Amino acid sequence: MSTTNKKWYSGMLSTEDWWSAWLGLFFFALGLLSIWGLDAVGWIAKPKTWEFSNLMQDFSWSKLIKTSSKEYTLHPLISLLVTYIIFTGLTSIGAYFQKLNLKKYLTGFTVIFAITWFAWIVGHEAHFNAINAVVKGKNQYEAFDLTWGLQLGGGFSYMLALAIGLAIGNFFKDFADKIREAAKPEWFIKTAIVLLGIKLGMMTIQAAGFAYELALAGAAAAFVAYLLFWPVIYYVGRKFFKLNRASAAVLSSGISICGVSASIATAGAIKAKPIIPIAVSTLIVVYAMFELVILPPLYTNIAPSHPIVNGAAMGMTVKTDGADAAAGAILDELMVSKHLKTHDEQWEEGWILSAAILTKIWIDVFIGIWSFILAIVWIRNVENKKHKEKIPWSEIWFRFPKFVLAYMLVWIIYLGMMYFSPDVLPDAKIGGNIVQGTFRKFMFMLTFLSIGVITDFGKLKGMGRLALLYALALFVFIAPVAYLVAYIFHHGMMPPLAQ
Repeated sequence: MSTTNKKWYSGMLSTEDWWSAWLGLFFFALGLLSIWGLDAVGWIAKPKTWEFSNLMQDFSWSKLIKTSSKEYTLHPLISLLVTYIIFTGLTSIGAYFQKLNLKKYLTGFTVIFAITWFAWIVGHEAHFNAINAVVKGKNQYEAFDLTWGLQLGGGFSYMLALAIGLAIGNFFKDFADKIREAAKPEWFIKTAIVLLGIKLGMMTIQAAGFAYELALAGAAAAFVAYLLFWPVIYYVGRKFFKLNRASAAVLSSGISICGVSASIATAGAIKAKPIIPIAVSTLIVVYAMFELVILPPLYTNIAPSHPIVNGAAMGMTVKTDGADAAAGAILDELMVSKHLKTHDEQWEEGWILSAAILTKIWIDVFIGIWSFILAIVWIRNVENKKHKEKIPWSEIWFRFPKFVLAYMLVWIIYLGMMYFSPDVLPDAKIGGNIVQGTFRKFMFMLTFLSIGVITDFGKLKGMGRLALLYALALFVFIAPVAYLVAYIFHHGMMPPLAQ
C-alpha cells in the first residue's frame, strides 16, 4: 500500500489504464472535428457484407472493404493500409511509454491486425451476417438471393476472431508467444469502452430517461450483488476448501468484484504473496472464456424477451472488462438479430451492451474503495497493527480505473451539447458515428482475438482447490444470483427501437 513519492498524476504516461483513456479521448476529439466540417476519421476501413459466389464471379476489393466516409475516395486496400499505419503508430506510442518491447509489439500488432481483418471480412459473408428483415430500407438476405443463412449479424465476426485466437493460444503456443507482446485485450477493450461513451451519449439524446434509469439500476444492482458475493465466497473458501485468509480474500475479490484488477488490488492491499494473484488471475482469464462462449447464446435463447436484464446479468457475471464487454457485444448482436428476425422490428444497437458495461463500470469504481477498506480491516484485525501503519485516502484515487473517467467525460460532453448547444449535434454525430461505430468495433475485434491468444486452458492443471471453488462459485452461486438481482432492478426495461 506504499504511496511513497506518488503524485496524483503518477502513471499518466506509463500505465495501460491511462493509455486507454488517452487513446479513446484522442479518437473522440478527432470525431468532434466534424462540428467544424472537418472529416478526420472517415479514412478508416470497414468491412462490407458480401456473398461468396458473387465475389468469385467478379472479384473486387470494393465488395469487401470500404472507407467509413464517402468523403474519402481511397482504394479499399489503401484505406486498409492507412488504417494500419495510424493504429499501429498510435498504439506503438502507448506501448513505448508502457515500456513494452517495441520491436516485438510492432511485429505482434502487425500479425494481430492482419488476422483481425481476415476474421472481420470473413465474418461479414452474407450467409453468416445478413438478416432476413428490412434494415434501413434494405433486406440484404433477399438482395443476395440467399436460400440459407445463420443470420447472426456482426456477432459472427466476434466469435470467429475469438475462435481463431483460442486456436492460436492453445494449439500454436510458440506462435502465440511471438505475438503476445501486442495481445493486450484489457487495453483494447478499455479504449473501446471510452468510445462507447459516445454511443451512450447519442442514445441518451434519443432516450434520456431510459439512459438515466439504466445507469441508476446498474449501480443499485452492482451494490446489492457484491454485498452478497464477497462474504459468501470468502466464507466458503475458508470453511469448506480450507484456503488461507490471503488466498480466500484474493479469490473472493477476483470472482466477486472485477476479475484481474480486483485480485491484484486486493493482493496489494493485504500484502499477499505474489503467486496468489497470479494463480487467481489465470483462473479468471481461463474461466472468462467459458462464460464468453456459453452465456450470450444461452441468455439469448432462454430469455429473448429480457434483453436489458440479460445485459446487466452479463456485467455482474463475466469477469474482466475485456471478457465482459466482449460477451456484451456478442449478446447485443445476437439479441438484436434474433428480435429483428422474429418480430420484424429492430432494437437500437448498443443498449444491451451498455447495460453490461454500465454494471461493470460501477463494479470497477468499487475496486479502489474496496481495496482501501480491505487494507484497513486487514491491518487492524488480521495483522493486529492498529497503530503501526496509516493508509492514505489517496489510495482510492490511485486504484480508481482512469478509463472510467474518460468514458464518463465523453458521455457528459455529449449531454452538454444536448442541453447547451443542440444545434451542433447533427454535425457532431457525423464524426461521432464513425468513431463509436467502426473505430469501436475494430477495437472489439482486436480484443476478441487477443483474449484468445493469451488464454491457455492448459494452465488449469495443478490449480486444484482454487479451480474447483472458482467453478462452483461462478456457475452455482454468482451466475444465478447475478441474474436474479439483474431481474429485480431491470425487469421490464426494453431497448428503444432503432430510428
